[in-house]
Amino acid sequence: MERSLTDKRFFDIEENYKELSSGIAEAAIKCGRDPQEVRFMAVTKTVEPIYINHALSLGLDLIGENRVQEFMSKRDELNLAGVEKHLIGHLQTNKVKQIVGNVDFIDGVDSLKVAKEIGKASLKAGISTDILLEINIGGEESKFGFTPESIGETVCEIAEIEGVRVRGLMAIPPICDDSVKNRIFFENMHRLFIDIGAKKIHNVSMDILSMGMSGDYQDAVACGSTMVRIGSALFGARNYR
Repeated sequence: MERSLTDKRFFDIEENYKELSSGIAEAAIKCGRDPQEVRFMAVTKTVEPIYINHALSLGLDLIGENRVQEFMSKRDELNLAGVEKHLIGHLQTNKVKQIVGNVDFIDGVDSLKVAKEIGKASLKAGISTDILLEINIGGEESKFGFTPESIGETVCEIAEIEGVRVRGLMAIPPICDDSVKNRIFFENMHRLFIDIGAKKIHNVSMDILSMGMSGDYQDAVACGSTMVRIGSALFGARNYR
């Protein structure tokens, strides 16, 4: 009997998960790192809950969603016990109140204004929210994020905001077909990550360096990433058939 599309996609997700988990571990071992240092985030943008739940049943315990509205619409259908939840897309200030308290981390905090709004909403909710600061490592006009040159001063300002805890950095380097050039961006991010951590700033702990996606996660791991964000390589193309 021919498999249904759902059954085939379940099978594909299982095979992809095995291959990606092995690839992440191999990349870590190759550069002398412990594979346990690198976490596998399943990026769930446009993915239906049935497939997200299947991925979680395989052992994944970390998801990232790009949009507030999409996460909130899926949340009640997801098996989220023991799962760490991140908002990884650009967050508009008018959406901050909706997401604070509903995820464990807000990644991609790209302005002082957004950080202040998160702090304000967190204090109102009686919580403190963990955040990652987004670095525009390639200096691209089309992308959000702090410049590498400004982040040293800005992180000190954000550290003073009540209701937030700075836990690390994230970045999406420019699309690059050359692995050598790609690694330069990752190496620059890792250097920034280490430099900020060495300053021992109050309320700033450089625990997480989130960089690397489906097409370049091995290079990112080799350059010190502690969290890779995998979407299409796990779930298939967005127009999966």
